Amino acid sequence: MIRVLLVDDHTLVRSAVAAVLNAAEGIEVVGECSDGAQVTSVARTVQPDLVLMDVRMPITSGIDATRHLVAELPDVRVVMLTASGTRRNMEAAAESGAVGFLAKGGSPHQLVDAVRAVAAGGTAWPCDMPTATLIECH
Repeated sequence: MIRVLLVDDHTLVRSAVAAVLNAAEGIEVVGECSDGAQVTSVARTVQPDLVLMDVRMPITSGIDATRHLVAELPDVRVVMLTASGTRRNMEAAAESGAVGFLAKGGSPHQLVDAVRAVAAGGTAWPCDMPTATLIECH
């Protein structure tokens, strides 16, 4: 079972992503956070395999939260899930320790496939993004 922690400041987004993931075989959403400031303490409690993290949040950004989470819990893999698919955000995500970057406008199938790939030790960088030459994409 792949254990996922969702981090997004929008309740509707968290609910929709949780519904998609919980409906997929072998994936379970074990926790949710509304801001990056909560991530490390919640991750210690729920012990996720993977964290889906929004880039932009009001108190602590996903980039800063990822940097802190990866430093504290290096076995947890982080995938950024964002509407802000800019080159700068993608590079910052990679530098912070994220192993993937997904657009919120993607399909549920793409989300599930990315979660499975990352949980298996792979990455989830979009090949059609401007930084695909900088980061190995899958």
